[in-house]
Amino acid sequence: MPQTTHVSPSVGKQLLSEQVYTHLRDAIMRGDHAPGDALKPQDLAKEQGVSLAVVREALVRVVGEGLADRLPNRGFAVPAFSDRRWQEIAEARRTIEPVMLRMSIERGDVEWEARVRAAHHRLARTPAYVPEEGRHYSSAWAETHRLFHRTLLEGCGNLVLLETFDRMWTASELARRWSAHLNPDRDGLLEHRRLEEAALARDADTAAEVLTRHLTQTAAGLTDCPTTSPRTKPDAPRPPGPRPHLTTPDH
Repeated sequence: MPQTTHVSPSVGKQLLSEQVYTHLRDAIMRGDHAPGDALKPQDLAKEQGVSLAVVREALVRVVGEGLADRLPNRGFAVPAFSDRRWQEIAEARRTIEPVMLRMSIERGDVEWEARVRAAHHRLARTPAYVPEEGRHYSSAWAETHRLFHRTLLEGCGNLVLLETFDRMWTASELARRWSAHLNPDRDGLLEHRRLEEAALARDADTAAEVLTRHLTQTAAGLTDCPTTSPRTKPDAPRPPGPRPHLTTPDH
């Protein structure tokens, strides 16, 4: 006689919340919700067939990751496209990450060099765009991109700084996607190669300069189009799906 597995109400709610969170996070990342769009708990609950409590728990999580705002007396919304936060995050990253990269170049060993080279090779060989994931870069490319940048900085050996990097990376993910969509001709492949070459050559000054410029261009790309939504921009060029290794998105 087959056994029946019973799931407690609290565990069931947690599983539902995780599913709704994943669905909502992916939808925001894909651009299904444009910058500034309201995220109405009632509508989301009806769409997903779950309770308001489950939806609110999921919304609180995406707010914590910087993928949504909780507005006083107005509920939840996708961050505004021209939100000052993107410039502040970029400023914070330009302040911290070049210092971490200098530390990595000073402290990193041969194993670190090998990991940097491998991470860059994987990034260069991963298609940035796939048709089934829409107009924004693919989740596989996003992860190899993150791993390349984190590997560059891991040589610093400072876990507190690396945890800070992780938080800032997550908080800046929307800005990266929007900027890449609005600036499809940016040569991220070349920028990444220059980063790898300067780091492995142990040229700290050049590496820090390349990284600073690398981080600046994303925020600059958003500032150039402060009121235009990546989802609705008229005549916005499509990402170069057939040429993923010639032009790739970036910060």
